[in-house]
Amino acid sequence: MDLREVFATNVRRLRHAKGLSQDDLAYEANVSRSYLSQLEKGAFYASLKIVAKLAVVLEVEPDELLKMPKRHSTAGKHR
Repeated sequence: MDLREVFATNVRRLRHAKGLSQDDLAYEANVSRSYLSQLEKGAFYASLKIVAKLAVVLEVEPDELLKMPKRHSTAGKHR
């Protein structure tokens, strides 16, 4: 997974967790909805300025948007 995909996945996950639509998040972060849509598809790289804006609205530290998703471990599970 490249960094654009990681960022896209995290933005979508955090936006859904806050119950925000793309329109809501775009408005609050002062970006266009079409730009946000492209970010969530992993089509564009986000600038640090955009990372910071989205982090503020999503109420997370900017590094949360760039963290690789945790893998679900099957170790210790009984089958």
